Amino acid sequence: MGVRKARAAETEAALKEAALRQFTERGYLNTKITDITAAAGRATGSFYDHFASKDDLLQALLADMHGKAHDQLAQEDHPPHDLTDRDQLREHLAVAWFLMRDNRPVMTALFEQAMTAGPRAGQSWRRLTEDTRMLRDHLEHLRQEGHSLPGDPELVAAAMGGMLSMLAYALLGGDPDSGRSDDEVIDTVTRLLLHGLAGPS
Repeated sequence: MGVRKARAAETEAALKEAALRQFTERGYLNTKITDITAAAGRATGSFYDHFASKDDLLQALLADMHGKAHDQLAQEDHPPHDLTDRDQLREHLAVAWFLMRDNRPVMTALFEQAMTAGPRAGQSWRRLTEDTRMLRDHLEHLRQEGHSLPGDPELVAAAMGGMLSMLAYALLGGDPDSGRSDDEVIDTVTRLLLHGLAGPS
């Protein structure tokens, strides 16, 4: 990599890191581009060499988050799983939960961005269905195997993802008094969803 490309990559990384810090401290809506560049120690103009807007920067951070998840799953053989099996369901929920927990500033920013766009934009539904595609694939496999589902696989997967992401938004907001461990949350959601997918024990 040439010197110019290395400096550009360094600046882009610095802007992303600064954005994550600013989103945590100020919130996405209250963060200005000048806040990001000042925190990164870069000129304001340098921002536009890498991103068209603050929304564009957020999409880049989301792509990075998805890339981490893809890399993690690519290391494992991932055949269609039986989500009516408690352990397999819990494993999938845990992966999603820790991904959201470890990328808290991005998750919070996405919620704030979606709220300002409003429901008519369809942005929240598109993101939810994209982010829950793997769950939908597993649910479609269950249906093909003759298992009765609570509803359409896309809608069921979106409902599962929506519940988990809203819970993450509420619990991972930095409130030290929530008193909920990762295991407690994952086990609770696992039990709740398992009865919806497999029926009462």
